[in-house]
Amino acid sequence: MLFSIQGFMRILTITGSDGTGGSGVQADIRFIDQLGGVAVSVVTSITVQNTLGIQEFYDLPADVVRLQMEAVINDLQPQVVKVGLLRRTDVVTVVADVLRRYRPRYIIYAPVLKSAHGDELISPQVYKAVKQHLIPLCSLVLEPSNLPVTTYRHGYTNQLSSAVAVYLSRGEQVSDALLHARACLEQLPVGYVEENSRSGELYNHFRDAIERFYCRYSDVAFYAEQLNVSARYLGQVTRRICGRSPKSIIDERITAEIVSLLATRKPLKEIALALGFSSQAHLTRYFKKQKGMSPTEYKRICQN
Repeated sequence: MLFSIQGFMRILTITGSDGTGGSGVQADIRFIDQLGGVAVSVVTSITVQNTLGIQEFYDLPADVVRLQMEAVINDLQPQVVKVGLLRRTDVVTVVADVLRRYRPRYIIYAPVLKSAHGDELISPQVYKAVKQHLIPLCSLVLEPSNLPVTTYRHGYTNQLSSAVAVYLSRGEQVSDALLHARACLEQLPVGYVEENSRSGELYNHFRDAIERFYCRYSDVAFYAEQLNVSARYLGQVTRRICGRSPKSIIDERITAEIVSLLATRKPLKEIALALGFSSQAHLTRYFKKQKGMSPTEYKRICQN
């Protein structure tokens, strides 16, 4: 543990799920536990997410969020509540209604407006509902514009609000809890929640695999299988690193080899056989799609 904290109250975190553990409910529970607190949770959104970003959301219905909140609050009576990702106006209304009815001692709102990659996560209509219904109930609102830019990182707001919640659970005043929370984060080791993405390494392995197999295979599924990842994830990696699809990278390498072999004046039939095409006609169609002209036309232009 980073700290040993006794005499705490349970802390309820209401936010989305982040399967990478760098943010969301997983990060809240982990960090609160490391600080010696006890976290209970309500999930508002499930994400399809990895270190390359969020691909999809499944926002839970308002009734499901209400049932989660009531089940936890009725039984465990958390007196410190932190609220993060809310993506539906009806969920905002439900969260505010339940908190207004049960009146926990402290409510912290840590707005989750954008992802670590800059994607907008909530609509202006949702944030308008937040300002109208939730913020008036809050003891503390961690506005992103007030966070120190030099220390911002993926999960920073989660850590700061979680730390504040723990210190509040010990009976500290809001101002003291915020001060101690900032000091706590300064003690964290470098890279505490840095993304451990293997995308750069995977991209290099992909390029190496192309060099090994381009004479026989041109389909993305083959390379994804060689790398033991899904074709979708491979596409996320290449688009993140170079802004291109895996297929375009494979095709570029094959086309470059065709151009190189055309310069040797080898017959098209021989080139097609060397590169795994089913026929000379197949190679011609492929090359024309990539270059906008047939191999014969390309050779004639290059020779002139």
